[in-house]
Amino acid sequence: MNDEAMEIAARLPGVRQVQNPDRVAAAREALVDSPRQVLLLDDAFQHRRIARDLDIVLLDALEPFGYEHLLPRGLLREPVSSLARAQVVALSRADAASEPRRREIQSRVRSLAPQALWLELAHQPTALVSHGGVNEPLEAWRGRRVAAFCGIGNPAGFRHTLASCGLQVAGLQELPDHFAYPPRAIADLEAWLRGQSGIAAAVCTRKDLVKLPRERLAGLPLVALEIELAIAAGQKELEVILAELIARKLRSP
Repeated sequence: MNDEAMEIAARLPGVRQVQNPDRVAAAREALVDSPRQVLLLDDAFQHRRIARDLDIVLLDALEPFGYEHLLPRGLLREPVSSLARAQVVALSRADAASEPRRREIQSRVRSLAPQALWLELAHQPTALVSHGGVNEPLEAWRGRRVAAFCGIGNPAGFRHTLASCGLQVAGLQELPDHFAYPPRAIADLEAWLRGQSGIAAAVCTRKDLVKLPRERLAGLPLVALEIELAIAAGQKELEVILAELIARKLRSP
């Protein structure tokens, strides 16, 4: 099980997951036991073989168009012009971009996908959570000095979120995406943490915490930043689209 699947399992223990590079086969497997259900596919915009009812594309406000190039030169899996297929385009971390920048991004999306609903999303940190599931509200940690690390695709986003929640971040160790945390890397991380002064905790992302099944690191409490997603613009319009879609599906044989 990969780190993202582990994180979903920890947050949504009652929700079934199916992992298969063949999305059609995965959908068929999921529908065997429960034919009438909602299937959510992650990173499936490029999987044209599987029919879908709604295509939602997320753009990161910190780098919405993937440096304008496909992998490996940029971050795109297909050209920006493919946004024309999307029915919903959502700007994640919208609170990290200025109002003029958000309108600039929206204008370009409108030129590529005039039919798409525009959403703006904000990542709101709410608590610090341990591997054992103990949650502490952020208010109890505001102003306290912490050291942070992450092995995710966009460490700049994590840095921005940390800065927004009132923690004093002594330093941030950026590790490769999907980092596996082998023993030597953990030892190096602990040595780095011991070199920091006046640290109250080691803070990481949920995606990192699921791969570090422990309560402490270098003698410090190990906690992840609990983040909730809020729709800052377009929520009512999205609810209308979803309600119409569900009604249409319920009417179908």
